[in-house]
Amino acid sequence: MSVGTAFFPREAGLNSKQAWGEWAGYYAAAVYADFHDIEYNAIREAAAAIDVSPLYKYEVTGPDAGKLLDRIVTRDISKMAMHQVYYTPWCDERGKVIDDGTVTRVGNSEYRVTSADPNYRWFNLSGSGLDYSIEDVSETLSGLALQGPMSREILERATGNSWKDLRYFRERPTEIGDIQVDVTRTGYTGDLGYELWVASDQAVALWDSLFDTGAAFGLRPAGIRALDVSRVEAGLILIEVEYTSAKHALTEEQQYSPYEIGLGPFVDLKKPDFTGRRALATEQRNGGPRRRLAGIEISWAGIEGLFAKHDLPPEVSPMVSREPTPLYVTGTQVGRATSTTWSPNLKKMVAIASVDAGYESPGTPLELEWTVEGERGRVEATVVPLPFLDLARKRA
Repeated sequence: MSVGTAFFPREAGLNSKQAWGEWAGYYAAAVYADFHDIEYNAIREAAAAIDVSPLYKYEVTGPDAGKLLDRIVTRDISKMAMHQVYYTPWCDERGKVIDDGTVTRVGNSEYRVTSADPNYRWFNLSGSGLDYSIEDVSETLSGLALQGPMSREILERATGNSWKDLRYFRERPTEIGDIQVDVTRTGYTGDLGYELWVASDQAVALWDSLFDTGAAFGLRPAGIRALDVSRVEAGLILIEVEYTSAKHALTEEQQYSPYEIGLGPFVDLKKPDFTGRRALATEQRNGGPRRRLAGIEISWAGIEGLFAKHDLPPEVSPMVSREPTPLYVTGTQVGRATSTTWSPNLKKMVAIASVDAGYESPGTPLELEWTVEGERGRVEATVVPLPFLDLARKRA
């Protein structure tokens, strides 16, 4: 049975349709009003607050905390500066991705890890002979993503401090009123934004303070549907959609290396050792994996043509389809679209896709299966670089 997050007392009153999804055992607002377009527009044109509390959160401390994480993740933790944030995957011994998340160095020997799935047991299995402590703070620490072009102005007004010098993927503690808040320059929207981490017993007070300040800047709560469209535009992957966790995979086909899902830049094979390193090094020596992550643009004329066969106007869902959809070249399946959506910003149908090696280069022509009135057809698609939408303000 799902329960509300620490922000639920405020979210429940704003969710006029009581449209809830489930995220890691918590209620997650799908949409707060009749439709998610106004929430998407808040992310791209003003500011939005998104409850990310259902993420699993761990505090890793002790003299060997960094060494423990270096055994687990694919990036080099020894190179992390104080108050830096790493985005990173971690793998099993076969080099298959278990999860991806963030590691924040909040102190000399103190780190905070966020992840989509529970990882407490896996982390401890890697700690033999090390002096460390792991605390699961998933329930006691809440997260609120403040995203959009006006997010910095809201944060500055709320804290009374400038935030222009907080670099992308960096962290800084602050106060909002008398509330202790840890701020990271991170997010899942591909826009300017921050994530605010707060003790759960102060979550409602933080919400109230932010919305009091943010009203003048157009701040709105945003649900998962708007977040999903934003993350696809930003080319950001989602566990159990773009890839299956190695913990849940039932077949070899469902197991993915970081190089298959666009996370190769976050693998440091120069590290002396980490779980999965040998397998990943072997994969690279052998020419890389057989699948690659790609972005595709889908022909609108092709979609119109399939509807015209049935004397219908074209119609597409404004929400993200997470159904895997076959991709073809001259009749042979060469991959699948994993997340497909209409981009309100680009005015195009786009999809994140997994394609066979050799078909990932921008400009490669493909065909995407598309069904109208129960009749399967195919529409032209073209491989394009990810992300689809790359906003300079995201890093400014």
